[in-house]
Amino acid sequence: MKSKLNALGVIAAACLASTSQMAHATDVFRLEGFGPISHAMGGAATAFNVGAAGMMTNPATLSLIAPGSEFHLGLDLITADINVKNQATGESVSSSNRSNNRGPYLAPEAAYTYRNGALALGVGAFAQGGLGTEYGKSSFLSRATGGLDTGLENSSRLLVLNIPFAASYQVNDKLAVGGSIDAMWQGLNLDVLLGADQVGALIGAGRVSGSLVPVLGGLPDLRGAHVSLTKNQPLASGVDAWGFGGRIGMTYKVSNDTLFGADYAMESKVNDMQGRATLTAIDGIAGQIPLQGNIKVRNFQMPAKLDIGLSHRFNDQWMMAADVSQVFWKHAMKDINVGFVSDSGGTLDILLPQNYMNQTILAVGIAYQTGRWTLRGGGRIATQSLRSETLLALIPATPRKHISAGFSYAFSKMGSIDFAYSHALKESIGNESLPNTSAPIQVIHSQNNMTIGYTHRF
Repeated sequence: MKSKLNALGVIAAACLASTSQMAHATDVFRLEGFGPISHAMGGAATAFNVGAAGMMTNPATLSLIAPGSEFHLGLDLITADINVKNQATGESVSSSNRSNNRGPYLAPEAAYTYRNGALALGVGAFAQGGLGTEYGKSSFLSRATGGLDTGLENSSRLLVLNIPFAASYQVNDKLAVGGSIDAMWQGLNLDVLLGADQVGALIGAGRVSGSLVPVLGGLPDLRGAHVSLTKNQPLASGVDAWGFGGRIGMTYKVSNDTLFGADYAMESKVNDMQGRATLTAIDGIAGQIPLQGNIKVRNFQMPAKLDIGLSHRFNDQWMMAADVSQVFWKHAMKDINVGFVSDSGGTLDILLPQNYMNQTILAVGIAYQTGRWTLRGGGRIATQSLRSETLLALIPATPRKHISAGFSYAFSKMGSIDFAYSHALKESIGNESLPNTSAPIQVIHSQNNMTIGYTHRF
């Protein structure tokens, strides 16, 4: 059964990612919008028709789709510019394409919707988000305590995949309610080096335990420890797991021109991600001592999220929409909890502190329709979820501000194409604190996202 689920995970990932250097969005690990209509309007999606992608935000908006069937096929392309600077030495390293599983983030999406009378149904496959860095093995991030070059990789790649099964019902001429249940898959690659000072700080804080702790402490000149749980392949991940999520939503017609919407997405329930890993102890005298074993990344969840939105149509041409969102990262992302069991039976448990803050997001968009064309623009601003003192160079999920633009063109009543471009403005955050960094670092991050989609109606 497990092998079948793993195979399904690879197939699903193949449908949604040619994977890559996963990039970040305004919502930390989450994309800042789903589908090109929402993307072009700053990620707003709660109270107007964004097509099939509405099932990823407010499934009640499926009741706004025209009667009949629609098939949606889309593609996201994200490129990130991430730089980490050692503030003590002035050295810097940029994340780039250094391995087979890195590069621009490419995520196809597909969905089908059907509306008949008061009932609308939808099923789809969407990349919910992720992260990714590739710093190579020759930067200051690959040096252990005392300036010892290790030649070991520092990289990350997280892919979160949603397969929603959604329904919406038009209760009366004003109110629609909807919900979805999502099958979810997560896959993670990670290569991280912790210096001896970081290991010592974690032990001192009670964040490292297990039978391998005295073994590491007994080495003559411990300089650090490196954990690698990466499959250097386009699709497969070092650890992965299946689980589920879901959301409920509603829309209410305040007037003929004004629509109110609200939705709530539950915190995900994904099993511990599991796989094989190598733990390498780095010693100034004994050299590198690798241990093979099994590893778990425990209770790594996507957060709950609440959206409230309003849209208003000024006339036949102009429409405006705005969403306010609260993302509950505080409960979902307190620690990165890793458990390692070597093939010889030794154990090591590590809690890397994260202590994310809840995030408030404002998204605003405007649309103008003329003939077969609809032009869109928008913006998005969020509070910072990461704390400076727990920043990891491998998780620079820092962008907070996006600007966006896009268009739709209707070839006929049967088919249309949608396009969006969004730019995450440059954001900088630093960390000088153990245990998540040895050197004082500054992370600078910006990115570009292009989304294209085609909808066929029949």
